[in-house]
Amino acid sequence: MNESMKDQLNEAALAAEATASPSPAADEASDGAASAERDGFAVVEALNAENAALKDRVLRTLAEMENLRRRTEREVADAKTYGVTAFARDMLNVSDNLARALDSLPADVRASADGPLKSLIDGVDLTTRDFNAALGRHGVKKLEPLGEKFDPNFHQAMFEAPDESVPSGTVVQVMQSGWRIGERVLRPAMVGVSKGGPKAIKLEE
Repeated sequence: MNESMKDQLNEAALAAEATASPSPAADEASDGAASAERDGFAVVEALNAENAALKDRVLRTLAEMENLRRRTEREVADAKTYGVTAFARDMLNVSDNLARALDSLPADVRASADGPLKSLIDGVDLTTRDFNAALGRHGVKKLEPLGEKFDPNFHQAMFEAPDESVPSGTVVQVMQSGWRIGERVLRPAMVGVSKGGPKAIKLEE
């Protein structure tokens, strides 16, 4: 083999070796692509986390707004129902005085009244009924506990009366009418309660 052929074989071997082994530039390019891919995944994960946090914040805000709406509706309804409480409580004295005016007349006098006296009695009676009806239109209702079981939520016991003809704890006398507004007690009824009779039967719910 002559020198020329040896040189050609050496050059071919060097070329093959260069082709088989990647250059430093190729290595750097490959590392850069991997790094870019990792950075891309990190960005996506960060965006997903931010999206989840924003979604959670929106859901919490919507829940708070819904609670606020319901609370506002309740407050508006309560204001509509109970806004006249102080005024209604003051008006109870007027109703009491009208009722006392009628109760002060003996039954026989009312029955035999004629002329101006009868007109006065009828006028007071009509005024009392109209006044109570006006209160009722504003949610103020008179309690009628006579014969009912005593309820400390609506009644105030002033005395106990022995009475074996009715179950113990029955309201047998109303000394002062009670009133409620909506579901709240405006003024409890002052009552007398029976004792000595059979125990009241508790109805199963």
